[in-house]
Amino acid sequence: MYNINLKNDVFSRILIAFKKGMSKMAFKLHGVNVPHRKNTANMPPVRMNIPKTVTLPMSMHIGAPANPIVKVGDHVDVGTLVAEAVGAVSSPVYASVSGTVKGISDILLSNGNTVPAVTIESDGEMTVDSKITPPTINSREDLINAIRLSGIVGLGGAGFPTYVKFGGDKPLDIEELIVNGAECEPYITSDSVTMTESAEDISYALDMLTKYLNINKVIIGIEKNKPEAIKSMEKVAETREKVSVKVLPSMYPQGGEKVIVYHTTGKKIPNGGLPINVGCVVSNSSTVAAIGKYLKTGMPLVERCITVDGGAVKEPKNVIAPIGTSLNDVFEFCGGFKQEVGKVLYGGPMMGIAVPDTSVPVLKNTNAVIALTEKEAKLPEPTPCIKCGACVNHCPFGINPAAIAKAYKNDDIEGMEKAGATLCMECGCCSFICPTNRPLVQTNKLAKLAIRNAKVKEAK
Repeated sequence: MYNINLKNDVFSRILIAFKKGMSKMAFKLHGVNVPHRKNTANMPPVRMNIPKTVTLPMSMHIGAPANPIVKVGDHVDVGTLVAEAVGAVSSPVYASVSGTVKGISDILLSNGNTVPAVTIESDGEMTVDSKITPPTINSREDLINAIRLSGIVGLGGAGFPTYVKFGGDKPLDIEELIVNGAECEPYITSDSVTMTESAEDISYALDMLTKYLNINKVIIGIEKNKPEAIKSMEKVAETREKVSVKVLPSMYPQGGEKVIVYHTTGKKIPNGGLPINVGCVVSNSSTVAAIGKYLKTGMPLVERCITVDGGAVKEPKNVIAPIGTSLNDVFEFCGGFKQEVGKVLYGGPMMGIAVPDTSVPVLKNTNAVIALTEKEAKLPEPTPCIKCGACVNHCPFGINPAAIAKAYKNDDIEGMEKAGATLCMECGCCSFICPTNRPLVQTNKLAKLAIRNAKVKEAK
């Protein structure tokens, strides 16, 4: 939600153009040009040291928390089931190291929720569970059940269980599968290196998905500033009739679900709708790679490729880390800090979430951890709105953040809805482009909460 002062970067051409009065050029764009800062773009992922302990939250996905099935003192191996999925929307959790269950207790997540978590003390062996074997796939039901058992969720976003996105027990009419390789946030390169390093896994997943889910077309969307990823995915596409690569402009928020659907297919998702409403399913490139790996090996989701970067990090890297590894261990593997840390984020500086402290674990949907210096983390002071309209003109959905802010100040629920608060994807374009540094995206989020609370109160 715009967590960093990116405006002083020399590559922030849109803001500079605006301040020079070149508003016509800026207003032709829907979105913003953010500094790329892809410092780790050409760094293949490095597997980190085995952590002494891992902590596995039962809620690393949208939906019901998983239910622990282990107890303190149990021995587990890599890939051992430690928590079962509960209900129609949930995801199982597997041990990411071999060792002994040392505790099951509540932990605080960065979203403010307190959830149970299983802590495992590693034996340093990384012994693989003897039950690990590739699933047998002969039907759509077999494939969906395999994805369900894999524990795979959306690895580039909110963590929606992947088997549900593909329809679960109810077959979907999927015209296009959009593989989201846009990766438009500053710093993050984990998806890009996955597309180059795990192309075979992506290939296998696409073959199985198109065969058993009757998908008519696969479009891999990648921003043009990722030439190696484009080259790798074009090799995948050239031998597959249903697969193509769409090179996208390098503009934030290109990877937003509604944005990438429009820019790859020309289809517009209706307000309040989902991609499937226009015949599409969007899946992150790392998610697709994880599906391929599981189908080939039977190893469930137990590790993540994450980008470790930010001005405070001594040695930025792409790191393969066991899920549940503390951020302390991740940063130590990257040489620690070279400057005082002002803020640490899960994800990128535009939509990432600040963590309460660096003892929190790597989650399933952690694609990056960014440690900002105090200077980077300090946001500019806001001044009064000058009614320039930049926030409206750069919003991907054309909503009016200034009007939302005014309605929120006046506790005007109807006004907030009319201005488009519920449509906001919280990308932060409005705050980034605002020449007076207004906290627009933060206010949008508060407005959405106010609307939800009002509806709950009305229902009661």
